[in-house]
Amino acid sequence: MKSDIEIAREAKKRPIAEIAAKLGMGPRDFLPYGHDKAKITHEFIAGLKNRKQGRLVLVTAINPTPAGEGKTTTTVGLGDALNRIGRRATICIREASLGPNFGMKGGAAGGGMAQIVPMEEMNLHFTGDFHAITSAHNLLAAMIDNHIHWGNALRIDPRRVTWRRVLDMNDRALRETVIGLGGPANGHSRESGFDITVASEVMAILCLASDLHDLQERLGRIVIGQTFDKTPVTAKDVGADGAMTVLLRDALQPNLVQTLEHNPALVHGGPFANIAHGCNSVMATRTALALSDYVVTEAGFGADLGAQKFLDIKCRLSGLVPDAVVLVATVRALKMNGGVARADLGAENVAALRDGCANLGRHIQNLRQYGLPVVVAINHFTSDTEAEIEAVRTYCAQHDTQAILCRHWAEGGAGAEDLARAVAHHAEAGQHSFAPLYPDDMTLWEKIETICKRIYRADHVEASPAVHDKLAEWQAAGHGHMPVCMAKTQYSFSADPHLRGAPTGFTIPLREVRLSAGAGFVVAICGEIMTMPGLPREPAALRIGLDEQGRIEGLF
Repeated sequence: MKSDIEIAREAKKRPIAEIAAKLGMGPRDFLPYGHDKAKITHEFIAGLKNRKQGRLVLVTAINPTPAGEGKTTTTVGLGDALNRIGRRATICIREASLGPNFGMKGGAAGGGMAQIVPMEEMNLHFTGDFHAITSAHNLLAAMIDNHIHWGNALRIDPRRVTWRRVLDMNDRALRETVIGLGGPANGHSRESGFDITVASEVMAILCLASDLHDLQERLGRIVIGQTFDKTPVTAKDVGADGAMTVLLRDALQPNLVQTLEHNPALVHGGPFANIAHGCNSVMATRTALALSDYVVTEAGFGADLGAQKFLDIKCRLSGLVPDAVVLVATVRALKMNGGVARADLGAENVAALRDGCANLGRHIQNLRQYGLPVVVAINHFTSDTEAEIEAVRTYCAQHDTQAILCRHWAEGGAGAEDLARAVAHHAEAGQHSFAPLYPDDMTLWEKIETICKRIYRADHVEASPAVHDKLAEWQAAGHGHMPVCMAKTQYSFSADPHLRGAPTGFTIPLREVRLSAGAGFVVAICGEIMTMPGLPREPAALRIGLDEQGRIEGLF
């Protein structure tokens, strides 16, 4: 089998105008970026508000392992398969961050015969959305320090400025910094730091905004710090919201590309699910729903993070409701959850597989708490044995869940038609009775405890008095109705990345909380999770370069 990048390069892409025409768009409705990608215009999107909405399918997965799960690959394969069985389907996924691309993960456009193209551009600069987000975020940071330098009319307390800078790259040396060194001409010295762009509140706002007006309103509500008398200061107070909106005007327009089977895909926004809310943009999802019978979207990392945030943050703040959920698992990953070392995953081990299925079972139980029908997709690897596949099917049947073997990596949409028919059956039967995990009127602390105990199965949540004081302060300031965005390791239900399977009897250590008033949620940072990742010992960047023909090698 050819590599993913070889398959992508050989793709016979159709002109983006043909893909746009499938969605009913004419030449004035999109802005081409070359021949194979485009942005959908604000004007066209504004005309879709009264359109009937299609059905929404959420794709999520078990906790990620080095063995691989293939959530994006399954999302693409399912979208192609739905089109093959006669449903007009559009795929909605997030854009890739340069940080993990050059770090340890590689690209994020699917794989094998279930890919979105142009793959190389999507995994690099694409249409410049991440750069616009980085620029808008850092413009606000510069305006804060400039305001303090030129007299500080707002009386901002430099010690209480919480707005950090961002960069779309893994760089541990920038986590904690001191800025303003070098004397009075360089501003006031203070401690600060960098987060990765995907963790920026500006990224979250772009992904949750409904239009340009809503975007500016949300940007204006960003709380950047406090005055000397502890009054909150916002981006609007600093006067940055208008210029930030200008920088983000084009970035807010969803990006249109295609799958290998020439079906439409909207790739827009890119918050990580371990440190942000992990969903593609509301604008892209709503636009696709107005133009398609089905929209297949994914939420980042495992269902304990991505799906939980999709359902409790994105759905709550947008009014979207999925009609069905696909939970992706692989035999290899389940064996790893059962204690098998990565080097031994090629050998049949049904006993370890059954042990590892506890991770799958917990995710099934969690998703059912939301009142949603769940289908398990077994993403096939060539090393899987019939006995192992049957063990997964049997386990799922014992949990009243259908498990379907999918071969979309090797066969494209044809390999996921059984999954598409099962998803369509559940979605068209109207079986969901969706309800979020917690009500708006719970306190912020109660929301954190609810997620930790009902989704992670923790016994306790541990936090310092300073964390409780901040939550109480925000509660009193009128932010208590907001949902909570948990920042936690993606590798485990617990805060310990090495604790696989379905652990119990643990405590979630809550280290820090941050207010994202513009996005509309509170971030709760747990354990050792970092909002600015570092590169691994041998980063993917070491393998990336150009070949003799000037083509990219090693990206995926």
